[in-house]
Amino acid sequence: MTDRHHKQTTYEVRDPTTTLEKGVVLSLETRRMFEEAIGAMRHHKTIYSDWGFGDVDPTGRNMILNLYGPPGTGKTLAAEALAGTLARKYIHIGISELESKFVGETAKNISAAFQFAASEGALLFFDEADTLLGARLSTVTQGIDNEINAMRSTLLIELERFEGVVVFATNFAKNYDSAFVSRIRYHIEFKLPDLPSRKLLWQRMLVPGVPLAEERDSLIDRCAAESEGLSGREIRTVLRTAFPRALVESSEQPMVRWEHISTAISDVRMANNNVGSRRQEQTTNAGSVEHARQMLGLAK
Repeated sequence: MTDRHHKQTTYEVRDPTTTLEKGVVLSLETRRMFEEAIGAMRHHKTIYSDWGFGDVDPTGRNMILNLYGPPGTGKTLAAEALAGTLARKYIHIGISELESKFVGETAKNISAAFQFAASEGALLFFDEADTLLGARLSTVTQGIDNEINAMRSTLLIELERFEGVVVFATNFAKNYDSAFVSRIRYHIEFKLPDLPSRKLLWQRMLVPGVPLAEERDSLIDRCAAESEGLSGREIRTVLRTAFPRALVESSEQPMVRWEHISTAISDVRMANNNVGSRRQEQTTNAGSVEHARQMLGLAK
């Protein structure tokens, strides 16, 4: 028996650790979109059965959301929190869990994911979704191109017949094929946090046990004002850097001062400018195709 016959795809299903109400800092517009989507799910029977809308929208049995925006803005956390708010289990599927070196296996893995989510009544979350939802290829030049088309065709079929909740997340929403865009009911944008959101983030992350050298509220206001353009993930990185600086300076009676935080903010900004491509432009579809080839394990 070959390795292929031994291959078995399983997915981890878990209980969410938070909810949208208590665990995520969202802008007013982003939160409004989530509330609208949740309302649509909770009133599904009224709309589709009692009002009869199901007669003209037979594919509306599911709820498909797309969370898009820059890295570090909370898309993954929000997907888990949505599952918590809906009191559903949560399945997080990354590219590595769909990846297969066997021709044809990735499409099968996608089908298995939907079947497993249906059996568990779980919210199904796909990260790095631009790889999955890119345009199908009209000109097929290699065997791997057939695999990409099969993968995306399978996903379209599964989305049509699935009756649960599917959430996609991406940093590159413009790579989505229109066939997928039209099947997604809510496209929810995640922007870099505005001033009120940054203040909430600093309040949450500057936990009460941290010894501060100045008044907490005024420090939070200063941090929020000076961290414009940073994501929530980067604000957390700032504190990961600032706290050890306070301890190195005085391990016996450490106090976190503004200087520790301000220098950490500067270091994060410098890293963003000089290392990697944090604010990169949207990739072309050709780039998305190459990513899909790599995901399938068959790129040259």
